Parts: sequence; structure tokens; C-alpha cells
Amino acid sequence: MHKQIAAFLFSLSIALYQQSYAFEVEVNFHGLLDLRATATDSLTSYTNGSYGKFGSDDGNELTISNAGGQLTFAWDNGISAHLVANAYNNNGDFKLGLTESYLKYSGLPNASGYRWQTKLGVFYPKISLENNAYAWASKNTLNSSSLNTWIGEEIRVLGNEVTLTRLGRINNNAFDLSLSLSAFINNDPSGSMLSWHGWTISNRQTIYYEKIQLPNFTAREKGYALFEQASSSDPFLDVDHKIGGHIRGEVKFHKKGTISAGYYNNNGTPYIVEDGQYAWKTRFTHVELSWLLPKGILLTSQLLKGDTLMQNPQQMDVVNNDYTNGYIALSKRIKAHRITSRIERFDVKDNDTTVGDDNTERGKAFTLNYTYRLSKPWFLSTEFTWLDSYRPARVYTNDPINLTERQLSFSARYFY
Repeated sequence: MHKQIAAFLFSLSIALYQQSYAFEVEVNFHGLLDLRATATDSLTSYTNGSYGKFGSDDGNELTISNAGGQLTFAWDNGISAHLVANAYNNNGDFKLGLTESYLKYSGLPNASGYRWQTKLGVFYPKISLENNAYAWASKNTLNSSSLNTWIGEEIRVLGNEVTLTRLGRINNNAFDLSLSLSAFINNDPSGSMLSWHGWTISNRQTIYYEKIQLPNFTAREKGYALFEQASSSDPFLDVDHKIGGHIRGEVKFHKKGTISAGYYNNNGTPYIVEDGQYAWKTRFTHVELSWLLPKGILLTSQLLKGDTLMQNPQQMDVVNNDYTNGYIALSKRIKAHRITSRIERFDVKDNDTTVGDDNTERGKAFTLNYTYRLSKPWFLSTEFTWLDSYRPARVYTNDPINLTERQLSFSARYFY
């Protein structure tokens, strides 16, 4: 099925291009360059297959933390094509590739104030409140929350999203209502990295079709339950050829804020395996709030709660986890200055009895960011993050079960 859908997407792209060739096209390119110095008190990073919670290894580092760009072709018939790419050089490991690629159609509202939009291709589901800058970067902090770091690592879909919006200004209401429905494939192994290295904090997005290195733990050794598991996870893979879904509703109050909620289900068949990659069954509910408080203080908060399951071919549980994550952030801009603070809590509850694979985790984190707008495109930032976690799996690599990690970052970001 995934080959047929890929062929359909390609054919549709060609048809749309041919249909809209006669229309005037507007081309835009935007992005960011993030030059960053970090001092990290941690372990080897999770990006290198260990249990460190940050995107950088223990020690000091000067690097291009991210170079992202998004290219948009917009025709005057409401159709647009979007290509988004990111490049990273964290820990001396250079990665470059596409993170999103989709076609979008935005219709005009009708006389009753209803407007249709649709998106087709590879894209992020509508979940994050933080990653609202170019190339899915976080605008007010250098690193995303642990909740959205996971979204950037494992939640990406190949599918179709349809959104219906009722505009309040046409109906004499102080709010807009939106409902989005998505059907997708290519997200079957999602949940594996959340289970095996836990919640993390960074600005890393997994490049589409990039494989993520697993940490070492006993259950991966010969004779144990996960010996057949590949040494890396391919989160954007279609293993069971089934279609997942995402539904999201939003109420947007004019000049005040938004409230939204959604449900995501990749509809994986958890006992199907292909070349060491399993079709995990990963589901979660998410709720978001963005609200403008007095004195121009912006409050943002997200809560995510779900479960993930992976079984062996005999349909016996190998990994069975429940997980929760939530954060609250406050941000205030004073002329060219902005201060943002964020607190968060997270956990993973291990419900299976697999020997050598304890996924239990509890933790909390605090982030404080100061950003100065030097000029229209240049932003200078300093950010401190403190993270405390309990994770028994660190015993497999002779690291502390209880661990407090800290990171201080200085960044010059250029938005173009």
C-alpha cells in the first residue's frame, strides 16, 4: 500500500504542477542559521546512542547547531508547495536532509464563513505550540521542551490532512473554530526511542528516513527478548501497511489565545517486524493552551498522555509503556528583549516484564532563556536548562540511575 500511496502522491504533484503552470507563482525562501556554544554537564548525548538527555555530549562545544530552510512555491489558485530542510553538526556528526515536503491548498471562505484547507505529503501533525519559527525551530527558546523534542524525533507522517475552519469575524463571534482530520502511513516504529532513551531536550529534528542509534541495554544481547531488534530505529517507516489517524480541534479567541486538543493513533500492528523494525502501536492525547495574560505576558502550556506497545511475533508483550509529559512556559517581551521560562514534568511507566529492558522514568526540568534582538534578522540568546531524572536503565551502561544534568548555551541566530 505504501508504494501505491507514494506513486499517487507523485502523480498528484505532477498533475497539480501541470494544472497550475499557467497561474502566476510566487517563490519564497526563509530559514535560520544557529551558531551555538554550549557547556554541558551530562553524559554522552542520546543523539549518539547513550542516555544523556541533551543534544550535546558532556563538555564544551562550538557548533552550527542548526541551519534550516523552507522553500515555498505559491500559486494564485490557492495551491502551494513546501520543502523544508535542516542541517545539524552536533557532536561532529553532520546531518542534512528534508524534514517536511508537502502540497497545500487553502480555499477562500464562503458566505457563511467556512474555509477548507488540505495538506498532502510529509509533515508534522498539528501539536507543537513552541516550534513556530522557520524550519520548525522554536522561537522563544533555543531548545524545545522534552514533549516537542520527542515530536521532532519520532512523530512525522506521510499522509493527508483536511481542516475546516469557521471564521468568527464573518459570524459576529469573538472566536474561530477549526477541526482537522488526518490519515497517514510511515510512522510505525514511533515510540521506540521514547521507550529506550526516554524524554530528552534539544533542538534536533530527525531527518526524514534518518535512522536513530539505540542505546545499549541487556535485552538487546544474544539470548534476550530484543536480540532481533535492529541496532537503530527508523521512525518514519511503514511496516504493517495500515493507515493511522489524527484528529484535532481548536478554538481561537481573537487577540487572546487558543485552546486545542487532539488524539493521535498510528494504528500499528505491534507484532509485525521487518528487518528488525517493529510496527509499534503508539497512541496519545494532547491538549494545548496559548493565552495572553496582563502586562503582555504570554502563557503557553501543553499536556500529552499516551501509551505504546511492541510485541514479539507470538503476540507477547515485549515493550508496554504508558507515558505523560506536560510543561508551562511564560514569555515576556520588553522592546528588543525577551525573557522566557519553562517548567516541565515527564514520566514513562513500564508495564511489561521483559528482562534487561527497564523503561521506567521520572523527571522534571527548568529552562530560562534571555534573547536580545540585535537587528531585524539577528538574535542573541543565552539559555540555561536544569534537568533531573530517575532512569533505572542507566545501570546497563554503569551510569547513575538518579542524575541531574545542566546545560548553558550561548547562541547567535540569524533568521532570513
